[in-house]
Amino acid sequence: MKLQFWSVGKQHESYVKEGIELFTKRIANYFPVYWQLIPAPKNAASLSESDLKIKEGEAIISQLKKEDYLIVLDERGKLLNSEGVAALLQQRANESTRNIVFLIGGAFGVSGEVLQRANYKWSLSPLVFPHQLVRFILAEQVYRACTIIKNEKYHHV
Repeated sequence: MKLQFWSVGKQHESYVKEGIELFTKRIANYFPVYWQLIPAPKNAASLSESDLKIKEGEAIISQLKKEDYLIVLDERGKLLNSEGVAALLQQRANESTRNIVFLIGGAFGVSGEVLQRANYKWSLSPLVFPHQLVRFILAEQVYRACTIIKNEKYHHV
């Protein structure tokens, strides 16, 4: 099973880049993993919130494969604890999912089309975080889930 982390926006900021790289490297000990940054549409500043979400959604949908299992990070998604994330990954592995795409949308979220396409909607927290920080949290939590699955000592209850 391959893991892909997709994020709409610019390159990782220096204040989170090192941590993202660290946890991505650790995840690679369990699953092939990579980041795909989806650039904001041209003239994004001149688009309405709705039009921006539609343009970003078109870019996302065009890159998804039919068989991809899409997990959208969304504030209205299901809250999971770390064991729940591990269970989700294990379930996907047990069902022979070939590719999981974790998607961090743009500043205004994702389009209705992307939400409809999503196989799962996951909320990291009821709090709102900067997108750069969400990237770091996502990488760390997926690594934590990997260690839970393997019953390794990184995770403490």
